[in-house]
Amino acid sequence: MDFNVQIAETFRANQGVVREPMNFGNSLVLVHVPKKDGTKRVTPLASVSVNGAWHVVGSAGGSPKDPAWAFSLRRAEAVQIEVPGDPIRTVDVSVRELTGAERDEVWAVFAEKMPGFADYEKTAGDRVIPVFRLTP
Repeated sequence: MDFNVQIAETFRANQGVVREPMNFGNSLVLVHVPKKDGTKRVTPLASVSVNGAWHVVGSAGGSPKDPAWAFSLRRAEAVQIEVPGDPIRTVDVSVRELTGAERDEVWAVFAEKMPGFADYEKTAGDRVIPVFRLTP
């Protein structure tokens, strides 16, 4: 089974708590990412909540290239996300990529809450890992 499909199924079966195959706890959201062909792909992404919005990062595991979904979010003005809870809620959100100090502030929150993200900067080369704000 595809890794993302497995994570999404676990997310939906456990009110948004995912401990297997990796321990994400309740820090994931499922983002309905619009593709060029008009379809949507459900992508599970680690998130942090800051100032009433969810934030996701395009870490791509520290790859020197942005993940494909980041390009799709850059084109989208709004998407739907599924958020943890009992029941899981689907929320319409606007999308905005953060830059400069605003991006750095949210990135620091990710690195503090999920220390593995700090390591991704080391392997990403010159790439600035994108941070997206998802606001209801």
